[in-house]
Amino acid sequence: MDLTKPEDRFKWFLASILFAKRISSDIAKRTFCILMDEDLTSPDKILEAGWDRLVEILDSGGYVRYDFSTASNLLEIMKNLKEKYGDLEALHEAAENPKDLERRLMSFRGVGPVCINIFLRELRGIWEKAKPAPSRIAIDVARRIGISNIESYESSLVRISLEYCKKRRCLECPVRRYCSLKKTS
Repeated sequence: MDLTKPEDRFKWFLASILFAKRISSDIAKRTFCILMDEDLTSPDKILEAGWDRLVEILDSGGYVRYDFSTASNLLEIMKNLKEKYGDLEALHEAAENPKDLERRLMSFRGVGPVCINIFLRELRGIWEKAKPAPSRIAIDVARRIGISNIESYESSLVRISLEYCKKRRCLECPVRRYCSLKKTS
């Protein structure tokens, strides 16, 4: 995705909603890809798909435990986004500052702090009001490898945590030699 494009920022918002659930990243990624394959890439298209179709897609992606609630939340988010702002770009413009932007996003049912962090950390430097506090995951990895400028590297730090730390793949980790917790076997 090219997050300098508004349509891709919407797609990233949709992906962020999926990744924020307590579900594996593989399931969230698979479900997001199905939504893209089905061309459900705008609020209008998601609303047109309707609840039954969204549940089908969520189920086929592996979102079985959260299919009903996620479908309901997606429809409500899209409806409220369109009614209140028109689109994400107008929501950003309406926000007075970074905290107001986060407050406006959190007003959508099903969008919480994890979703906001996932969404906004990738928009730092693109949206002037995208300035979320670094996630605990990024802070933990930064501390272990001795990085102090967390915001600049947050996305990479989170990926390191998810791909290497969480899966105990220390020997394969690209920053292993800097890690205070490095494993030798």
